[in-house]
Amino acid sequence: MQLSSRARYAVMAMVELAGREAAGRSGSVSLAQIAASQQLSLDYLEQLFAALRRAGLVRSARGPGGGYWLSRPAREVTVTAIIDAVEKPRRATRCTGDAGCMRGADGRQVRCRTHDLWAELGLQVRLFLSGVSLADVAEGRVAGRAALPGLVEGA
Repeated sequence: MQLSSRARYAVMAMVELAGREAAGRSGSVSLAQIAASQQLSLDYLEQLFAALRRAGLVRSARGPGGGYWLSRPAREVTVTAIIDAVEKPRRATRCTGDAGCMRGADGRQVRCRTHDLWAELGLQVRLFLSGVSLADVAEGRVAGRAALPGLVEGA
């Protein structure tokens, strides 16, 4: 499953804020600083941070020394919350609701055979990202989380 660039860039920018917080660099950070550090478009960040501010994930101050900072500790912000703030819900399947995405021989709508596969994948991705905090990403505590206990590579 692939996330939109909006979601990826929002997470990258928020990790920048969290990283600065973890390093003890308190205070606001300008979007220009984030854009330079993460090699992102300033115009795009302005759009993303408007959505992040509306969702209550960041606070801002205008004027000299102004910028953005996290509205709550990074350990309390999940990656899912960031993604939900900047993009519309996405589906991994073309099916809409319970009616299905295909027409049966009798003309009624039916679910495609892979519907449940893609729906479950989407739920697993969401479940995984809901368990990862911004602090986890900023502090490098993500690798290895997706591994299943007892799963042997190449088996």
